[in-house]
Amino acid sequence: MKKRTKIPKELSLGEEEFALHCAAYSLKPEREYQFCDRGWKFDFAWPSQKVAVEIDGGTQFGKSRHSRGEGYENDCRKMNEAALLEWLVFKFTTGMVKSGEGIDTIRKALVCQ
Repeated sequence: MKKRTKIPKELSLGEEEFALHCAAYSLKPEREYQFCDRGWKFDFAWPSQKVAVEIDGGTQFGKSRHSRGEGYENDCRKMNEAALLEWLVFKFTTGMVKSGEGIDTIRKALVCQ
């Protein structure tokens, strides 16, 4: 039986823009980096420095899974697991990425590590 190739998930607008910002500053994060045995992944990660980024889109109108019920609880569990594993995780909304706040923060964090 032929193994199926998994199609990568579509990038959100915030993720696409953050990736462009990283490229502009020659930052080379790993994408969709699995950081634990539970299968959870970070949107962007610099594993050698244990720095990660999560981009939460759709938060402006409360329509994101990141801001409601079970999705929010699962995000809490994921962030708690990351903290137990000593990851420094930054969370940005699409608006924070577009304003440049996301890339400015990560550039500071990577210098400090």
